Amino acid sequence: MKVKIETIPTYRIAYFRRVGPYGAANYQTMQKLKEWAAAEKLLDDTSIILGISQDNVETTDPHKCRYDAALIIPENFQKDDTVLIGELKGGKYISFTVQHTVEAMKQAWKDIFGTLSDRSLEVDSRPTFERFTAKLIKEHYCEICIPIK
Repeated sequence: MKVKIETIPTYRIAYFRRVGPYGAANYQTMQKLKEWAAAEKLLDDTSIILGISQDNVETTDPHKCRYDAALIIPENFQKDDTVLIGELKGGKYISFTVQHTVEAMKQAWKDIFGTLSDRSLEVDSRPTFERFTAKLIKEHYCEICIPIK
């Protein structure tokens, strides 16, 4: 697992939201986003897709957890009625490049908090997200980005 600390800018995003327990059902929300983005001709080799976990499962009822499948969009993007527009606050993050398989993701989530502890890093209240670029997708990887103070 490749690890780096980075400062991520505030992203303007178009997104679809799902409310309910995190897990396999998020896939359908992500597919809806990809279909919308393809129809809008917003997907290319420079596109960045985000899977944003808005709530902490340790403090939020799983049935109230919010998951956003998002695409970073330019400032001049004209909103349509099918998608929500918002922003993901930037700041300092630690990112983990992980193979995008169920097994690798489960293991990464087990290892992440040990890494944070080993580096004496404290998690911030901004959302955690998975980041996908065209290159990462082709290689079957993603980045798990954890906000830190």
